[in-house]
Amino acid sequence: MDQNIIYALEIMGKGMGSIFAVILLLTFIVGLMGRLTEHRSKKNS
Repeated sequence: MDQNIIYALEIMGKGMGSIFAVILLLTFIVGLMGRLTEHRSKKNS
């Protein structure tokens, strides 16, 4: 394979990995916020 294609695939892989990590992080944060607000609403009622 051409060296430029290998470099392009490496950059693409890093970009896709970063996007996957951000999606997982956002999912975790939204779930945590949902649990916190659920806990607070049960506490207030």
